[in-house]
Amino acid sequence: MPEDTQTHKMVRIGGIYVPEDELVNEAASSAEDEGADEGPLEEEPMVTIWSPESGNNLDLNEIPVDEWVRSIDFDSTEDVPIPERLVDQVIGQEAGSVVIKKAAEQRRHMMMIGDPGTGKSMLARSMTELLPQDKLEDILCYPNADDENEPRVRTVPAGRGDRIVKSQKEAIRIQKEKSQKMLMIGFVAIAFLLAIVAIQSGDILTLLFGMLLLMFGYMFLRSRLGGAEENRIPKVLVKHQANDAPPFVDATGTLSGSLLGDVRHDPFQSGGMETPAHERVEPGAIHRAHGGVLYIDEINLLRLEEQQALLTAMQERAFPISGRSERSSGALTKTEAVPCDFILIAAGNLDAIQGMHPALRSRIRGYGYEVYVNSHMPDTTANRRRLIRFIAQEVRRDMGTSREIPHFDRSGVSVILREAQRRAGRRGKLSLRLRELGGLVRIAGDLACEEGAQYTTSKHVLAARNIAKPLEQQVADRMIERRQEYSLVVNSGNRIGRVNGLAVLGADSGLSDYSGIMLPVEALVTPSLGGGGKVLATGGLSDLAKESVTNVSAVIKKLTGKDVSDYDIHIQFVDTHGVDGDSASITIATAIISALENIPIRQDLAMTGSLSVRGEVLPIGGVTAKIESAAKSGIKTVVIPRANAQDVLLDQQFESIEVIPVDTLDEVMEHALIVGENKTSLVERLSAVIDRLTPDITASKQVS
Repeated sequence: MPEDTQTHKMVRIGGIYVPEDELVNEAASSAEDEGADEGPLEEEPMVTIWSPESGNNLDLNEIPVDEWVRSIDFDSTEDVPIPERLVDQVIGQEAGSVVIKKAAEQRRHMMMIGDPGTGKSMLARSMTELLPQDKLEDILCYPNADDENEPRVRTVPAGRGDRIVKSQKEAIRIQKEKSQKMLMIGFVAIAFLLAIVAIQSGDILTLLFGMLLLMFGYMFLRSRLGGAEENRIPKVLVKHQANDAPPFVDATGTLSGSLLGDVRHDPFQSGGMETPAHERVEPGAIHRAHGGVLYIDEINLLRLEEQQALLTAMQERAFPISGRSERSSGALTKTEAVPCDFILIAAGNLDAIQGMHPALRSRIRGYGYEVYVNSHMPDTTANRRRLIRFIAQEVRRDMGTSREIPHFDRSGVSVILREAQRRAGRRGKLSLRLRELGGLVRIAGDLACEEGAQYTTSKHVLAARNIAKPLEQQVADRMIERRQEYSLVVNSGNRIGRVNGLAVLGADSGLSDYSGIMLPVEALVTPSLGGGGKVLATGGLSDLAKESVTNVSAVIKKLTGKDVSDYDIHIQFVDTHGVDGDSASITIATAIISALENIPIRQDLAMTGSLSVRGEVLPIGGVTAKIESAAKSGIKTVVIPRANAQDVLLDQQFESIEVIPVDTLDEVMEHALIVGENKTSLVERLSAVIDRLTPDITASKQVS
C-alpha cells in the first residue's frame, strides 16, 4: 500500500486506492451538479388553492358562496389547473377512485351503482390509464383444413398481425404474377401455332373461333389463379400497435352479436363463389376488450342468456365466436376459443341489481369490488374548489371545436356553486349530479357565445336556468298559470276544510332538480247513513298516497276523540292526477280536522310534511322546490317539518316568504287555523294527546 495511506484514509474502488476526502468532495460536487440539472424535479410539489386538502378535513364551509368566491384568487376558470389523469378529474368520488386504482393494479372486476350523471363512466374510462402496461396481442383467425366450419384462432404480439397478413398477401401476389406470366406465354404460343395452321389451311373462320376460345380460356384460368392461396390468408380479428394503451370498449346497449361476436351470413354458399368461414367471423366487444376494460352501463338490460355467456367469458378468459342467428349460414360456424381476458366494469342505477344474473353478480363480488357512488358531497372548501375545477373541465373539453364556449368569471362560478347547493336538497351538501350541472354550464356558455361575451357571467347562468328547466317544471309553471286564469288558486281569506298542500312533479324522473306544484286539498264530512263511516279519496292517488289517507284517519280518531265511523269523510285533491307519496299527510289531516271541528283555515298558508300515527311531523323531499312553488302562487307562509329546515335554499326572489318549521300536528293547527275559542280548545286537546304519545319530543323541547 502507498505511504500516503498512513496519513489519509484510503478507499479502494475497482483496484485503485482513492483518498476518502476526495471521494466525499467529488460525491458532493456531483450531487450539486445533479441538483443543478434536475432542480425542478427535486422540489416539493407546489401547493395551490386547487390542490387536494391533506388529511380528512370535513369542516363545512358556512361562508355564503358569493362572499367565498370573491376571496379566491382567480379571475376566471381559465386560471384553474386541470389534472392530466382522468381519474384525478373525477369529482366527489374519492372512495370510487381508490377502488378503481386497486382494481386496475390487481385486474379486478367492478360494479358501480348509483344515480345517473355522477361520474361512473368517467371512472371506468380512467382505469385504462391505471392498468399495468402489459403486452397486448393481435388475434388472427385461420382457415381449418380439417373442418372449414371451425376456424382456428392464434395470437401474436401487438403489431405483428397486420405484418403477417401483408407478407402473405405479398407472397401470393408475387406467385400469382409469375403464374400469370407463364400462362400468358403458354397461350401466346398456342395462339401462334393456331395462326400458322389457319394461314396454311386458309380457314380464317376457324382462326377467329379458336382465338375467341383461347381468350375466354385465358381469362377464366387467370381469374382462378391464386384463389385457393388467397382463401388461406388469415383474418385479423383484433389488432393493436406495439405502443397502444389498453383498450376501453363501451358495450352499453349492444346486441348479442356485437357483444359476443358473430359470423356473417353467406348468400353464395357453393359454386366456387362462397366466402371462407374464417373471413366471415366478426369479433365481439368482449374480444376487442382483450387486455383492457369492458364497460357495460345498465347491465340489467342484457338478456339472461347474454349475461350467462358473459359470465363464461369472464371465467374462461376465452369465448368462441359463432353465428347468432339460427336462420343464417353463419350458425354452422363456431371458432376455437378466442381470448377475451378483460376487466368488466358494470354500472347501473340501484334497480339494476334486481335484473342481474345471480351468478354474474357473485362473480363480480368474489373477484372484484362493488361501489355505491355518491350523489352529493359535503359542502367543504375543498369540494367547492373541485366544483370550480369541474366547470373549467367542462369548458376546456370543447375547446377547439365548434361547441367551444367562453370561460366563467367569478359571478358565473358563484351561481353554479349555489345551484349545486340547491340541487343537493340538503344544507351542507353539494350535488354530484354533474351531468345536469354540465348541461347548465354549456347552455350558459352558448348564451355568452351568442352575445359575443368574453366570459360567461351570472347573467348568462341565470338565463340558462330558465331555458334549462326540466319538463316537469315547465308543466308545473303552466298549471299555475292556468289555475290563476280560472281563479283556482286561493291565496287569501279563510275556508273550512280546504288546505293548500305542496307536492313535486317528476320525483321519480331521475333528475336532481325537483319541480314544485301547489296541491289544494278539500275535505267534507257528512253523517254516515248506512252505518260504518268510510274515507273516500279522489284525485288519481297512488297506493302510497292511499295508505297515507288511511293512516291519517287513524290519527284523527286518536287525537280528536271523535268516532269517525259515524261520518263519511270525502277528500278531494283538486285539479290533480297521479298524486304519489305521503308528503300531503299533514295537509289531509288539517283539512279533515277543520271539517270535523268546523274551524276555518288560513288560505295564505301552505304546508307539506308526512305524519306519523303518533302525530309527529316527519321530513319529506323537495322542500325547496315546494316552497318556491308556493311563493309563485302568492302564498305568504309555508309550514314544513322542522327536520327539513336545514334543507331550505331559496333563490333571492323567494326569500321574503315566511317558513315555519314544526314538530307535531298541534303546532300545524296553531299556525293554520283561524284564531277562536274552538281553535284554542282543539290545539290544547291535540297537544295533550301528542305529549302522551311522544314524550321524547316533549323532553327535547324542554332541554332546548
